[in-house]
Amino acid sequence: MKFNYFWVPYKRQFMKIRFIPSVLFYLFFALTLSHCSAQKKINSAEESLSKEKYIARTIAFYNLENLFDTIDDPKIHDEDFTPEGRNVWTSERYHKKLRNMADVISLIGKKQTGAPPVILGVAEIENRQVLEDLIHTGKLKKYPYGIIHFDSPDHRGIDVALLYIKNIFHPINAQNIPLKIYREGKRIYTRDILVVSGILDNEKIHIIVNHWPSRRGGEARSRPLRIKAAEKNLQIIDSIRRTEPNPKIIIMGDLNDDPVSPSVKEVLRAKGKKSNVFKNDLYAVLEHFYRAGIGTLAYRDSWNLFDQIFVTYPLIEGTTGKLKDYSSFKLWKEGIFNSRFLTNDKGAFKGYPFRTFAGGQYLGGYSDHFPVYIILIKSL
Repeated sequence: MKFNYFWVPYKRQFMKIRFIPSVLFYLFFALTLSHCSAQKKINSAEESLSKEKYIARTIAFYNLENLFDTIDDPKIHDEDFTPEGRNVWTSERYHKKLRNMADVISLIGKKQTGAPPVILGVAEIENRQVLEDLIHTGKLKKYPYGIIHFDSPDHRGIDVALLYIKNIFHPINAQNIPLKIYREGKRIYTRDILVVSGILDNEKIHIIVNHWPSRRGGEARSRPLRIKAAEKNLQIIDSIRRTEPNPKIIIMGDLNDDPVSPSVKEVLRAKGKKSNVFKNDLYAVLEHFYRAGIGTLAYRDSWNLFDQIFVTYPLIEGTTGKLKDYSSFKLWKEGIFNSRFLTNDKGAFKGYPFRTFAGGQYLGGYSDHFPVYIILIKSL
């Protein structure tokens, strides 16, 4: 019952006032006991957790936004990224871009694992040489990164690739899968799909790196191209499953589609909740961010989450109940690396990714995409 002190008789009001301190005292006492009990449980849990030892590995994806060198390659349309080109892409700007990218990569997942990604899929890179320059720049120099790269038939010459720390991940097979898609009888030349299989701390995993066709010409008109890309991913996944039961597969990339787009929901049939994922399903690891209004790139005051990661059932099996099973690598955490230094802090695009170019103007930032990542752990 709620009392209104303006209408309570004097004696009842007096009794009420005398009663409150007693209630508060016993309430305080009970809360203190409860807090102590809870704290003991927390300390006990932390002590128990500290006795367990885990391996934690970050696996990430990052669209590097036009990481071009300064040399004109006559086989591709890279003229804008030369010193004489529209972007005045000088050696100084190129090396600043390399330092920026190296700084970001060195921090992805480092807070949780103490190290940068052991596996990193990248998009919008011109050639292998820019990756060689990248891994020998700034904060990445001390890590023994290897490179897996194939040239794609994309008309701009941009490719996908994989960086990996050589003493932790050991590739055993790598191939580029051409994405042959057509519109009105004409082939659309786009990025190949990169498939890498290897051993991560004595466990076999498969990585599929994508950069699907853009939304140029409108989302609806270009949608069939991304549908075809999703179908090709399903073919790759099925081919792996035919030779290996219950494979651990990680699909990543800039899909130019959101987690709720037809390519993801209707073709890949990716599930957004762990509890709904079963054998032969895909888990859309980052979908909950999208549904919360958090994305990896912004356009016209709305956020998209084009940079996505999916995992197969064996990477989450046994982690949804009260008793967690980390006897082999399982998904532990996921995130969008959107630290403050990666965002514009003022102007019309405040809060957007702080990119290298915008509207033809050189900004000297990082990328128009935020990187995304997952962390896998297993007990020793």
